[in-house]
Amino acid sequence: MERKPKIGLLGIMQELYDDMLPGITERQTNYAKDVAKQLSDVADVVFTAPARVRADIEKSVKAFNDSDVDGIMIAMLTYSPGMRLVRAFQENHLPLLLANIQPESTVTNKWDMGDLTYNQGVHGAQDNANALLRTGANFEVITDDWKSETFKSAFLDWAKAAQTVTKLRRMKVAVFGQMPGMGDITVDSSAFMRRIGTQIIHESMGSIYSIFEKVSKKEIDDLIEKQKKYFQIDPKLKREDHEYAVRFEIAIKKFLETNGYEAFSIYFQAVANDGRFRQLPMMAASDLLAEGYGYGAEGDACSATLVAAGHTLIGDAHFAEMYAMDFKRNSILISHMGEGNWKVARKDRPVKLIDRPLGIGGLGNPPTVLFSAQPGSATITSLVALEGEKFRLVVSKGDVLDTEEMPHVEMPYFHFKPETGVRNALNGWLKNGGTHHECFNLGDQTKRWKLLCEMLGIEYVEV
Repeated sequence: MERKPKIGLLGIMQELYDDMLPGITERQTNYAKDVAKQLSDVADVVFTAPARVRADIEKSVKAFNDSDVDGIMIAMLTYSPGMRLVRAFQENHLPLLLANIQPESTVTNKWDMGDLTYNQGVHGAQDNANALLRTGANFEVITDDWKSETFKSAFLDWAKAAQTVTKLRRMKVAVFGQMPGMGDITVDSSAFMRRIGTQIIHESMGSIYSIFEKVSKKEIDDLIEKQKKYFQIDPKLKREDHEYAVRFEIAIKKFLETNGYEAFSIYFQAVANDGRFRQLPMMAASDLLAEGYGYGAEGDACSATLVAAGHTLIGDAHFAEMYAMDFKRNSILISHMGEGNWKVARKDRPVKLIDRPLGIGGLGNPPTVLFSAQPGSATITSLVALEGEKFRLVVSKGDVLDTEEMPHVEMPYFHFKPETGVRNALNGWLKNGGTHHECFNLGDQTKRWKLLCEMLGIEYVEV
């Protein structure tokens, strides 16, 4: 289960007002604690005490960077001079939010100098934002009433993007072979790690086979019983073929868990060329996608990483490919060879596990998960490697159509209608280098993807 974002709250004030307003520190401390409590249902917000002098700010920022928080939110508890945070944020590596908030949302004629002092955060935010800008810090700003749902929603979008950034910086993706000549999946792994943060590691199928041989019958039987609860299993699917696919899935999952991988990509020919496997791991890819692993086909580390990012940023990310255009529907048929996150499946039809002939790789029938996506708004994204550390995210939002069943298509499929229309969307997609492997999420998720791009320092293009 994906954890909530963990955010450090840096509440800034200064000692100047202590003599004028005795008890102000305690009062503003309680205000900061109330802000943390207000956000507690969407994030774990860590706050200990106000930072009242430069040394407090530097100590707090260092402590947050040395801990497991995903980002830092600055809130002005009173005015505080901007120069006090310069050194601290020159050393900061975490995503940063300046929350331009104050205790009271409305100024009344009952206010006195005390009320003005408690609520003077805006000009402190201006001073500190200017100082941050001059340090070259990359930060987001939210101006709102801290008790409002709009503030909580904007904060959550930022916090999920921050959580995704920290995940990507700690993440590894396992790649088992790569399709020769497939140009849009190629990437400089060193540049990828420097910009995106994720380490690409090439592995061999032998590492999985050594685990595959040791999977127990009980493990296989237990997973099959579990699958019976969420799949409609094809009666034509032979038990021995189902057991083989389950054994393969368990072996892959154990390999990923043991070696700390959160994303993977397996090229079908790497499986076939190994010579010891008799199926492609179609079912494994789908089940592991549903469990929250990133996945990309044919050795595509970029799409595997992007799908992993989509899981954390939004939830229930699906690996996708644009298969064919439909000018009558003004849509694109989305599908792939057999891998897909069945968590996005439409709710009014069963998710099927079918016996499926597949000639690719020259191996036996791989049990395959079959479904269509839930109709409604959706977002498709592509991570494009340009040159060096230059990357671009190409994004299209639109709708999943109420796609009729296609009895002769034996892999996940659905129609996606771009908001800008199939012609304009694909013209923009192609001109911007959008790849043929993508991440798909239900809902309009453009705001979060854009925030993530800003934090990573990569270009965002919507088509």
